[in-house]
Amino acid sequence: MNLYVTGNTIKQLREQKKMTQAELADKIDVSSKTISKWETAKGLPDISLLEPLSAALGVSVMELMKGDAVINQNRSANLLRSKLYVCPICGNVIHTLGDTVISCCGVSLPALEAEAPDEHHEIQIEPVEDEHFITVHHPMTKSHYISFLAYVTSEKFQMIKLYPEGNAECRFRLRGRGYLYCYCNRHGLMVKQIQ
Repeated sequence: MNLYVTGNTIKQLREQKKMTQAELADKIDVSSKTISKWETAKGLPDISLLEPLSAALGVSVMELMKGDAVINQNRSANLLRSKLYVCPICGNVIHTLGDTVISCCGVSLPALEAEAPDEHHEIQIEPVEDEHFITVHHPMTKSHYISFLAYVTSEKFQMIKLYPEGNAECRFRLRGRGYLYCYCNRHGLMVKQIQ
């Protein structure tokens, strides 16, 4: 990673916590002069101090290093505000209920932005018994495949992980309004609204 904590970030986070330089220094067992040096870009905190510094400032180490404190405003845990992340190295799929800082395999992951499906990623829905059979007519090779399908409503999150050389299909109980997602490892996240 090319990131490291900046003095401006330390100062901003300290002021948000309404702490003096001396108070922050006491919390992490350094002098107030040291804090002043960091904040004026005349020095950097040692890597061994990043964890205590982030704890004192009330952020994660990743947030401290990125300079972005994430405040999750999603107090009601509405699943429609879900964010999806996919690691480009190991393929991990991570689901959160709002903004957060996610990293996997040493890579900081951005939240996926969904687009409408194109003709190569068209999502077919067919009622079967008390469920719906979902199909995406898409190649499923080791280099180009649909990684997962998910259905999200305000109260439920369902996800099916798919694998290369299988079929891009699954069954969901589509109840109420929601969103049906499909993720292509080459073209990203697609979404279809269900009424």
